[in-house]
Amino acid sequence: MLNEELRAAAAGFSFPGRLTDAEEIGTGHVNRTWCLTFDQPRGRYILQKLSAQAFRHPEQVMENARRVCQHIEGCLAAMGVSGEDRVLRFMPARDGGLLFCDEAGGSWRAYRYIDGLCFLQADSLDRLREMGRAFGQFQRLLRDFPAGELYETIPFFHHTPRRYEAFRAAVERDAAGRAAGVRREIEFFSARADGLDAIVRRLESGELPVRAVHNDAKVSNVLFDAADGSALLLLDLDTVMPGSSLYDFGDIVRTGASTAAEDEPRGMALDLERFRVLAEGYLQEAGEALAAPEIRLLPLGARVITCEIAMRFLTDYLDGDVYFRVATPEHNLVRARAQMKLLEDIERKSAAMDAIIAEYAPAP
Repeated sequence: MLNEELRAAAAGFSFPGRLTDAEEIGTGHVNRTWCLTFDQPRGRYILQKLSAQAFRHPEQVMENARRVCQHIEGCLAAMGVSGEDRVLRFMPARDGGLLFCDEAGGSWRAYRYIDGLCFLQADSLDRLREMGRAFGQFQRLLRDFPAGELYETIPFFHHTPRRYEAFRAAVERDAAGRAAGVRREIEFFSARADGLDAIVRRLESGELPVRAVHNDAKVSNVLFDAADGSALLLLDLDTVMPGSSLYDFGDIVRTGASTAAEDEPRGMALDLERFRVLAEGYLQEAGEALAAPEIRLLPLGARVITCEIAMRFLTDYLDGDVYFRVATPEHNLVRARAQMKLLEDIERKSAAMDAIIAEYAPAP
């Protein structure tokens, strides 16, 4: 649908031809995304409106994405591989920058459409293996990237102890009057508070290296080749920041090895067969690029990230649903309960996960 807001945003970029159609796509919790069609050959482009609530400095978001894409394309070129359909190509705004700011202060960005398939859920073990490979390759291609020079676009994004502090503050604030109804959930996280610094502490001590991390590792952020099903590239680079490889691996496990959707508590568990193929694909690509402590601690990422995300959903529920987009008044609470159930199963299967990682780790 072509409304005035979209027409104005599209006019802010140097698109070729005349805009003929716009279709809203995607299921992201934060940004809004449209596919634009123009009356020119290869006339499709992606236009996104960045969430002002999530990204206070959108110019930093775009600079991080630009630098990472440039580095990846250089690595691919050195391997003799074209980046044409394997790297996001951002469209310049008419002022020469990568962002268009509308009259209301909204920030928009655009990039060339790449033909491929996206999935809300991995529909086969082969798809999961490719998902693991995609995030593993991302880490491998960025192994020499100066991660510390990236902007921290969302300060302390995966600083789990700070997330816990924010959660406790939300409990005390009780802005939406919901705390009394979730006492069991509050106690669930209080009981796990002591272990929430497990990754942050190791990053600060140097036991784990700081790397450029995607930070939103799920199958819907992988673009797959429609012909052979292979992973082409990662989408949604808004949260690329300095961090730990454990964050991305933990999130592909949380989203890819679970037996139910993110907001479906019933039937939620960790599927070890799905975990196995994710680990196989990820380590096939990233294994030689990671340090031994990173590989050994990969399952820790699943525990910490699942706990953190569950806690963030409950925090937003307590605050009145101000961050994540929700479909119902209790959507964030349902999400939190589903992730809590997954975390309990991850904790039960910790030893089995360690054994699988050891099986696929590269030889010393």
